[in-house]
Amino acid sequence: MMKVFLTGATGFIGSHLIPVLQTQGHQVIGVARTDAGLQTLQQQGVEPHFGLLEDISSLQAGAVKADAIIHTAFDHHFATMADNCKKDHGVILGLGDIARDKNIPLIITSGVGIGEVGHGQPAQEDVFNKAHANPRIASELAAEILEQQGIDVRVVRLPQVHNQVKHGLITYFIAISQQKGAVAYVNDGTNEFSAGHVSDVANLYSLVLSKGEKGKRYHAVGEIGISSKAIAEAVGELLQLPVVSISEKEAPDFFGWYAMFASLNLRASSDWTQSQLGWHPTGPSLLSDLRHATLL
Repeated sequence: MMKVFLTGATGFIGSHLIPVLQTQGHQVIGVARTDAGLQTLQQQGVEPHFGLLEDISSLQAGAVKADAIIHTAFDHHFATMADNCKKDHGVILGLGDIARDKNIPLIITSGVGIGEVGHGQPAQEDVFNKAHANPRIASELAAEILEQQGIDVRVVRLPQVHNQVKHGLITYFIAISQQKGAVAYVNDGTNEFSAGHVSDVANLYSLVLSKGEKGKRYHAVGEIGISSKAIAEAVGELLQLPVVSISEKEAPDFFGWYAMFASLNLRASSDWTQSQLGWHPTGPSLLSDLRHATLL
């Protein structure tokens, strides 16, 4: 059993990952940035550690005590997305220094879009699309630097991670729909989003820790693709609002920053991940969670 240093321990994925790791006998050192967060972790039997993404040394001070590092923290303030991705690049390199010095695995987080094949095909684990427009590419570029140094880096790529409270990017889509008084999809709404239930995603991180291989990328995908129209219809049912189609030209005014995602095709496969790790997602579907969602 290992002592695992976990960034994002009070976040959506991290908070679900903690009990999975503990059930397997691991001791967790959890990072939080507030006194309330540190207290919550302590109550969960986690060794609390104060750390900030903006202060890499504060993270390294905790990671040096661990036998493995899992990095799930990320600044999701979309107004500064490019800067946040650059910050994540630096954090990964900093944690990589500890992983190299201690010869321990470092598991980082990315997005399934980085495995985009093109031509409407689902993203694949063995594809590293360095030309992808998503600024989150910075995370995997950092991983590549560490891999070239011989460091044991493993990547978990996320789709839309959901339960009945949070739903990845769809959470923001719901808020925009509430503000606009209508639920919109672009053109015919055939573009698709891959998804994974948070319980399945937490289990995957644990499997990547115990069975994963150096330099490999794993997809936390339970559903290859759900159309944006189907998502809009489920949200419309939840909010009791009309569902409408808008053009790509209208999307920026309607969606704001979300327009960059509204018409993307974010299909992704996890066939290889499932075959390699024996991971079998069983959580509820995205549409089911949306129809029974708790509105914040």
